[in-house]
Amino acid sequence: MNIKPLADRVVIKMEEAEETTKSGILLAGSAKEKPQVASVVAVGPGGLVDGKEVQMYVKVGDKVITSKYSGTEVKMDGEEYTIVRQADILAIVE
Repeated sequence: MNIKPLADRVVIKMEEAEETTKSGILLAGSAKEKPQVASVVAVGPGGLVDGKEVQMYVKVGDKVITSKYSGTEVKMDGEEYTIVRQADILAIVE
């Protein structure tokens, strides 16, 4: 099953959180920070959103940095994805 986002929405898959610190200490599940780097899985068409023309700047395969705790988390076919507005994406990682 595919997820096809509408308007200015982007489907992303978060990268795994760090399991150890730089000094080699293992982190418990509750001590891990929520990752902010994700891969773009699908991009909506943009267009007219709330009376304004929206152009999409990200594309499938981009690595992006998102706002912490933004978007809606969904689980499809055993995989976890997050659907965010393009405005919640802060940067593209090159």
